[in-house]
Amino acid sequence: MLPVEELVATTRDILGQRAISEFDDPIELASGQMSRFFVDAKAGLSRADDLRVACLAIHAVVKSAGIEYDAVGGLTLGADHLCVGVALASGKEWFIVRKEAKKRGTARRIEGAQLEVGRRVLVVEDVVSTGGSLFSAIDAIVATGAEVVAACTLVDRGDLAEEVLKKRGIPYFAISSFLDFGMPPVVG
Repeated sequence: MLPVEELVATTRDILGQRAISEFDDPIELASGQMSRFFVDAKAGLSRADDLRVACLAIHAVVKSAGIEYDAVGGLTLGADHLCVGVALASGKEWFIVRKEAKKRGTARRIEGAQLEVGRRVLVVEDVVSTGGSLFSAIDAIVATGAEVVAACTLVDRGDLAEEVLKKRGIPYFAISSFLDFGMPPVVG
């Protein structure tokens, strides 16, 4: 495996080339904020080799911080590709958190790995602006009794999520930030 720094730098390059768009007029982000910049990490990592590098980078950054986890997951749809990719890169289990529990069958909100007391979880997200999707996933995970040992995003569009996670005692890692792409930060 490549060194952590090289994996992170390569992931930033891929995202910068394939995931960042600038528009003449501002568009609405999932957070409700308006921005002329849009980050589409799903399209940016649609090539298997690019997704592999990004998922290896996430795993390597968390591992180099000495954090161990049993499963990796996050809120659909921003985290789906990363959940499975990081699981493949790390040999861990994956899960996906629905926005709400399904209304039929098992009525689960979390699909994939079984989460319960004693399970250590890494939460991933492709892009974090205010952290709403990340916090929603974390709350659903904590409700199972599992422990969120870290959270990681490919792109942090501001400094809002880090403070909230710090108060909750959850280490937070961003592979890249708005600074890496010359974007203004999303502010609360």
